[in-house]
Amino acid sequence: MPLIESEEHKALRAAVSALGHKYGRAYFTRTVEEGRPATELWSEAAKLGYLGVNLPEEHGGGGGGIAELSIVLEELGAAGCPLLLMVVSPAICGTVIARFGTEEQKRAWLPALADGTRVMAFGITEPDAGSNSHRITTTARRDPATGDWLLTGRKVFVSGVDIADATLIVGRTEDARTGRLKPCLFIVPRDTPGFQRHKIDMELSAAEKQFELVLDDVRLPADALVGDEDAGLLQLFAGLNPERIMTAAFAIGMGRFALSRAAEYARERTVWKAPIGSHQAIAHPLAQAHIDLELARLMMQKAAHLYDAGDDVGAGEAANMAKYAAGEACVKAVDQAVHTLGGNGLTREFGLASLITAARVSRIAPVSREMILNYVSHQTLGMPKSY
Repeated sequence: MPLIESEEHKALRAAVSALGHKYGRAYFTRTVEEGRPATELWSEAAKLGYLGVNLPEEHGGGGGGIAELSIVLEELGAAGCPLLLMVVSPAICGTVIARFGTEEQKRAWLPALADGTRVMAFGITEPDAGSNSHRITTTARRDPATGDWLLTGRKVFVSGVDIADATLIVGRTEDARTGRLKPCLFIVPRDTPGFQRHKIDMELSAAEKQFELVLDDVRLPADALVGDEDAGLLQLFAGLNPERIMTAAFAIGMGRFALSRAAEYARERTVWKAPIGSHQAIAHPLAQAHIDLELARLMMQKAAHLYDAGDDVGAGEAANMAKYAAGEACVKAVDQAVHTLGGNGLTREFGLASLITAARVSRIAPVSREMILNYVSHQTLGMPKSY
């Protein structure tokens, strides 16, 4: 894995950064206040090829990988415009369909995901399962008369269902050989009968709304199943590793934005004839925040490199570590940025206060920091399971 970014990656960073700053934090905040997604930015990013940079060229994408897509999300976040649906639509759903979808599914979805004309949501979390994918109760059974699938269950905290054309739902089917339930993924179009959504009232200010989903004998054709019915876990984690890597990019970008605002303020704000940044009590915590963000980025790049190289096992460990490190670094950077500005850190003018709750998301979702510590302790260090 190269420790120094290639010229191509540097050029991509610069180009995406320019796009992000063209819109800026004020634009992004306005869309949130208006209760709508950042459609203009999403469309222009798609037109320039950034949304589909990780998808296959033969299906309208850029032919790159998660390494490139994470750069896009990080730089947009650093400009104050973090597009949460990038974690879901091209990274999770696009990757799963590209790797495991039928040719028909690839033709139907990948070009549209790449050019931004279609969006997919991802439903895995359930009220009684949380981070435990083995306790998912959304079940799918065959209709013996038609061969259709019938899905029944509930999902919570699903982002952007109202604007998504379909949701990739994680359900479970019965293994004919063992009778045990195994995970499977289904494409559920938004207007499918029996597929209900209810908006969750969130304190979090975000362009993408959160929903609870209810699936009441949702009937789907046989070809709604993505990939092989017997390869459920492999297909599921093919989407979860990019999710963790992209969440790290989301967090790092957010942290960089907050840090840049704080550093600029500390250089210019003068008290007692000296900029406050000349005082170590201000400068050192900002320097520590920068170091933590840079270290998290290195782990994120390692995870993306391993994933793009086809090492799903190695990527799993690195992706979890990257998500953990980035979440911690983001929360600290945002907190220190707000503290640096004092009362100004809570004003709309500087755009930092709304990041206080947003930064917490990177610690909580898509898997909590405690579950990552569990993973590392028993998968990496060989400790006995505590659960």
